[in-house]
Amino acid sequence: MTPGSGAEDGLYLGSARRTWRGLVQAARRVFSRPGEAAAVFRARLTGKRLRARQKGAALVGIDHRLTLPARSLDRFAPAADEPGPGIRVIGDGHLVAGASERISAAFAADPDLHAVYGDALVQDRPGGPVLPLLPPAYDADRLAAFDYLGPILACRRTSLDAEADPAGPAEAAFLIAERYGARSVGHLPGILALRRAVRKGSAQPGGEGRPGRHRRVVRGHLDRVGRSDVRVALTPDGLVRVEYPLPDPLPLASIIIPTRDRLDLLRPCLDSLRRCTDWPSIEILVCDNDSREPETLAYLRALEGEGRGHVVSCPGPFNFAAMNNAAAARSRGRLLVFVNNDVEAFRSDWLTLMAREALRPDVGAVGAKLLDGEGRIQHGGIVLGTGGLVTHGHRHFPGDAPGYLAALRVTHAVSAVTAACLVVEADKFRAIGGFDEAVFAVDFNDVDLCLRLSAAGYRTLLVPEAVLHHREAASRRWSTEARTRHEREIAGLKKRWGSLLVQDPHYHPGFDPDLSTHARLRSRFSEAGRGALRRPLG
Repeated sequence: MTPGSGAEDGLYLGSARRTWRGLVQAARRVFSRPGEAAAVFRARLTGKRLRARQKGAALVGIDHRLTLPARSLDRFAPAADEPGPGIRVIGDGHLVAGASERISAAFAADPDLHAVYGDALVQDRPGGPVLPLLPPAYDADRLAAFDYLGPILACRRTSLDAEADPAGPAEAAFLIAERYGARSVGHLPGILALRRAVRKGSAQPGGEGRPGRHRRVVRGHLDRVGRSDVRVALTPDGLVRVEYPLPDPLPLASIIIPTRDRLDLLRPCLDSLRRCTDWPSIEILVCDNDSREPETLAYLRALEGEGRGHVVSCPGPFNFAAMNNAAAARSRGRLLVFVNNDVEAFRSDWLTLMAREALRPDVGAVGAKLLDGEGRIQHGGIVLGTGGLVTHGHRHFPGDAPGYLAALRVTHAVSAVTAACLVVEADKFRAIGGFDEAVFAVDFNDVDLCLRLSAAGYRTLLVPEAVLHHREAASRRWSTEARTRHEREIAGLKKRWGSLLVQDPHYHPGFDPDLSTHARLRSRFSEAGRGALRRPLG
């Protein structure tokens, strides 16, 4: 596999990479945790297959299982005709039978649709395996990293200037979105195109190569939208990194951490933030929810007495949203940085990377990649409509996995991110009323916040290069009252956002809904969601 060979590259599509070493590690986890292994087998034997699969993923980890045999390409006959005369097809792939009719029908049904792309099957080397390209709705941030749109994009001929000669689908999509807005570019689920590997000795495009050409496309897009101040560079694996400038001087960031006792979590959390945060201007606010342990109280007194942080008293029943709101009201920072007391930083650039995105005018909440105690993915964005409600993306994948469509490598749009580590500008947070402490006291307040920011016109981004550890729910204790409250908050989320929970625009319906996200294709994946045009939120 050649780094940077394009969106069809297994790195970008996250092809399976289970090694003998990984299998040995998985076996060790099974034998070292007989109780958890037994629970998996019990669930399987009693017919609870979904629970067995989920418990198994949590025990041994998970990896992609998406590769298809080379003969999969032969299932799709080539299209007999191109779409109608008013439609232009851009790209180096081949339309399949029925694609022209679907594309023409999509344009005929929606006058506001100016460009459309679909799913594809791509082959990395002649005779080699085939990978399914199942893209999300249009996302300019992910598109800046690499051309994920696939081998074909169709657009109205009138949507581009007559003299325009885009280098490929990405440049065409940028040009159209610049003119007509992001929602003018739609994704049509279902296999529309194929790209077969070129045999050695066949004619290859000359010049600097696909990553270099894409870098020029991104540079041109940013210049046209007035962002010549943005730095664009290639990474070693052929992705394009876009680096937005920071203001000078850097604004104050208010780091807000709720807690109730649990000094065993709070102390390492605060120590790591002070030791591993290169942002020079921060204030720390600890929301204290009736801590009683003498050692915790002494620690909090010393924190304030030594000028290392402020303690915001939040008495009464535990209300995570209200505690964060109270601290936000007391904060002085332009940036609000919400961090759980069971999160620890280990790389100093985490806040700088997140702040670069959060300070953009069109961005609302920004999340980080979080690793669990096993070093695996605990949070890679929040996906709506999976696991019965919402799920953390790529959960239980190896911590160094690239993710599907480089989702664990590149900044991209998601529907929501966890408040375990969330950065947002204070003015944007306050403009929508902060966390909803009445309806979502403990759970789903972060999902609701992100969706309300989206409704106000702000996009939510995941920044995977910002990485922290998260000992998820280490401080939570379930009770009958807590479970009742949790069920009430589930009902509240369904009532408010039920229409969005049906299908996340950033997640393809072709994936198996009964396992960790992006892990396995569902049966008849090529027909999943067929006919439903998908657009970004907003």
